[in-house]
Amino acid sequence: MWGRIAILATVVFWAIYVVTTIIRQFIESSGGFRFTMEAVGYLIVVTFLTFSALMYLLARQGALYRFRAHVRVPRAELDRHFRDYDSAVTVLVPSYAEEPAVVRGTLWSAALQEFTNVRVVLLVDDSPNQKDPAARARLDATLALPAQIEEALEGPRSRFAGAREAFAAERAAGVVVERRHIENLAGDYEAAAIWLEDMAENEPMEDHVDEFFIDQVLMGLASELRLSLLALRASLDQASYPDADRVLELQLRLERTFTAKLTSFQRKSYASLSHEANKAMNLNSYISLMGRDWREEHTAGGVILRPVEDAADADLIVPDTPYLLTLDADSLLLRDYCLRLVYFLEEPGNERIAVTQTPYSSFRGAPTRIERIAGATTDLQHILHQGMSHYGATFWVGANAVIRKQAIEDIAEVESVGGFEITTYVQDRTVIEDTESSIDLGTHGWTLMNYPERLSYSATPPDFGSLIVQRRRWANGGLLILPKLWNQVSERRFRRERVLARELWLRVNYMASIAWASFGLLFLLAYPYDSRLLSPVVFLAALPYFLAMGSDLRDCGHRFGDIFRIYGFNLVLLPVNLAGVVKSLQQAITGEKIPFVRTPKVKDRTAAPAIYVIVPYLIIAFSVLTFARDLQAHNWGNALFAAFNATLAAYATWMYIGVRNSIVDVWLALLNWLYVDKKKAPVAAPLLVDPSKPVDWSSILYHGDRRLNRDLRRKGDRRRRVGVR
Repeated sequence: MWGRIAILATVVFWAIYVVTTIIRQFIESSGGFRFTMEAVGYLIVVTFLTFSALMYLLARQGALYRFRAHVRVPRAELDRHFRDYDSAVTVLVPSYAEEPAVVRGTLWSAALQEFTNVRVVLLVDDSPNQKDPAARARLDATLALPAQIEEALEGPRSRFAGAREAFAAERAAGVVVERRHIENLAGDYEAAAIWLEDMAENEPMEDHVDEFFIDQVLMGLASELRLSLLALRASLDQASYPDADRVLELQLRLERTFTAKLTSFQRKSYASLSHEANKAMNLNSYISLMGRDWREEHTAGGVILRPVEDAADADLIVPDTPYLLTLDADSLLLRDYCLRLVYFLEEPGNERIAVTQTPYSSFRGAPTRIERIAGATTDLQHILHQGMSHYGATFWVGANAVIRKQAIEDIAEVESVGGFEITTYVQDRTVIEDTESSIDLGTHGWTLMNYPERLSYSATPPDFGSLIVQRRRWANGGLLILPKLWNQVSERRFRRERVLARELWLRVNYMASIAWASFGLLFLLAYPYDSRLLSPVVFLAALPYFLAMGSDLRDCGHRFGDIFRIYGFNLVLLPVNLAGVVKSLQQAITGEKIPFVRTPKVKDRTAAPAIYVIVPYLIIAFSVLTFARDLQAHNWGNALFAAFNATLAAYATWMYIGVRNSIVDVWLALLNWLYVDKKKAPVAAPLLVDPSKPVDWSSILYHGDRRLNRDLRRKGDRRRRVGVR
């Protein structure tokens, strides 16, 4: 009820402002050309900001409806559905320059999924030829993780698989469930819980992510197993046993929980795969190999993969699965993520859902203020994404998702690069590849849906430098994808599908609101608007949005007062968001693709570019200057707004950037500008034909005359060219 009142109040107060302030000013006095332009500009800014606030309230209302209607599927129904299940899911974990300890937790959370036939593939995107000893050691440690985890799981897996096979044989022979069967099953459940508890006891706890991994992933699974153990012991006490099918399901649960195939893959080891430096092509390279057998062929250009028909001739066998789970290397899944999301995809009526996910939440107990406030904004996004699903406006959020492989095959594009076929499933035209793929899937008649539970968690950048990289990427690309949305709407209308206005509003707001909110806030901060345009009604129109946000923050475990911290947080991120928007406009004009920059995930602090450190101080200084000027001019509304901005921007700069860190980052930027490495003399490229060396016949035969002629032209030796002929 309060949500509906908030939506209505926002619209009503905006309309009152337009009538009582803007229109009244034009009726009572002409105001001149300057005032007219100011009034129109101010109305546009206020309208766009009010629209974004309204979309927040609308999405939030949809989330409330979904949470109220959601009924959790009972565990027994899940076990029954998957009892005779023979399909599988491939978990793809793209990784680049990650700390091995971070990747290890992610792989364990995927391996301990209570799902049949889980195949976890670590897609390592680091260069295979690392020259730095520290980088080489980190890469070796990362590549060793899959085998280590699989080896650790082998003990409990073999025990529970043997118990399940023995009972299945007795069940097939017609033996009824006896007390000994339940006693053995209870012993297995106790052993599984003890195994997990022992592992949790020996896990290092260096930060809040380690604490979450221990408490929620390991001990959370152990607690569920002990709950089942409690039920089995009660069954023994009451001499009333589950039937044979249920006992088999319980044994399968143990076996599947501790069964997983883990491996790693390095696309940069193969010259026939794309080496584009982004996560999308890392995923695409492996997906394009699935379902076929491949033979490695060593050529002068590197190792390439050739498909073969006979598996006996293959060096690389890549099984195919109907579902993919993409998982960032700094994310953790709860134990029943795969189970519940795959079940959801297989429910009747969901055949055309391409992607389902639980938008990730932040880890609790972050040690830095900026990580906590960034995590608060992430938790709010979880709610908003759930509400967008209510109106059919779901977007794929790339940190984790279960994907129907058939769906991304529908949107695949094939191109020839250097003589090799490169298949692109997830577009890398922009740096927000998941958002663009959401539009592509909708164009082909697929839908997306968020699962209304919190089953995934992901790390938040712990410092201002790494946060800049993440948020600048998030702000980049939305404007470029908008034309695709219009194409999707046209396609859907051609198929006679109904396109609701609320879905379009939410989608446009999601993709473009960073642009108009950033420029709108910039205008409000920088331009001295006429005081006649200000009105308390504008504040009343924004009040429901802030009250709703505060309520949502409190429900997510944060503080109501964090609404002010988030406002200041957005002020210091203003130059970051503007930079992302400008990059989008640059790509739209020039057609040059913006490089994908990965968020640094290292334990040391990431230095921030000087411009993003200096601008928040300029915002503070300008707001203070504006306050003094408007105070002297008795422009009370503008003075109050300037004081509010100066106070919150100063608080955010002090808390989230830090004065000392600001000085260090600016000093480092200055040093990098003053000192440059001495340029080395260019080294001539080696010729394919050099009289002083043996002829590299394999390179000549592989690369052909194009590269040879290029080298010969560079050398400019007429006689050598004739000699080669």
